[in-house]
Amino acid sequence: MAGFKQRRPRNPAGAPLPRPFRRNKAVQEPMGVAANRRAARQEFLKKRGIYLLPNAFTTAALFCGFFAVVQAMNVRFEVAAIAIFVAMVLDGMDGRVARMTHSQSAFGEQFDSLSDMVSFGVAPALVMYEWVLKDLGRWGWLAAFIYCSGAALRLARFNTNIGVVDKRFFQGMPSPAAAALIAGFVWLATDNRVPVKLSWLPWVAFVLTIYAGVTMVSNAPFYSGKALDVRHRVPFAATLLVVVAFVLVSSDPPLMLFGLFVLYGLSGYVFWAWQAVRGRSNPARSSPRER
Repeated sequence: MAGFKQRRPRNPAGAPLPRPFRRNKAVQEPMGVAANRRAARQEFLKKRGIYLLPNAFTTAALFCGFFAVVQAMNVRFEVAAIAIFVAMVLDGMDGRVARMTHSQSAFGEQFDSLSDMVSFGVAPALVMYEWVLKDLGRWGWLAAFIYCSGAALRLARFNTNIGVVDKRFFQGMPSPAAAALIAGFVWLATDNRVPVKLSWLPWVAFVLTIYAGVTMVSNAPFYSGKALDVRHRVPFAATLLVVVAFVLVSSDPPLMLFGLFVLYGLSGYVFWAWQAVRGRSNPARSSPRER
């Protein structure tokens, strides 16, 4: 009799009790416990996972910055300048896509800052140096380093001042605009076949590079454009302005884009001076209590 298998116990009604195996665990657990476990698993994936769509735009911007450096090493400066402009467009799209799809994350913010450092800090400095600044010797690479370090300091200050300064203004010229200023000058000169051997060209590039690097770490207020919401209704005249802007840029992209960013690069100092004349404080500077 010892070799026979012991029968499972039965309940008073005569039906066998459920097997204490794992497959019956979900049946024995209450529905609330299973729902809580699913919610906890979704929260875990939300914290550990990353959003694909906005980070795909950031990765594309990073690729364009790296591609610009490679093309500058291959003496294709016009292609390198265009790649920086494409990176600027992609960088503007990733933030808006993240806000519209409610997919902001701390990982995305850090990834975007690192991508901006490559695309708008390292790439413009190396493109300008390989194009014409290297003819100035040590003054050339010093100017490129001032621009690169200015971009790094500007991005670090921007990350620490989020929620402190007025969101309508940037404290200092944003790094994409500074990169567009450098790339626009390279694109304009190469498109018009300006000889690199001109004596004044390296010094103009030197001054422009120093100006862009210093302006990024200045306290000049530059309009951010974050107050504009594409989801809201706008007057019909705004649509006409957009059409006119597209026509002007398409007529001569290097000249119009460079001129546009030159005006934007000067607008911060003009507005800063206007605020000082009217006796108003700088809206882009944080107060001492908030630092």
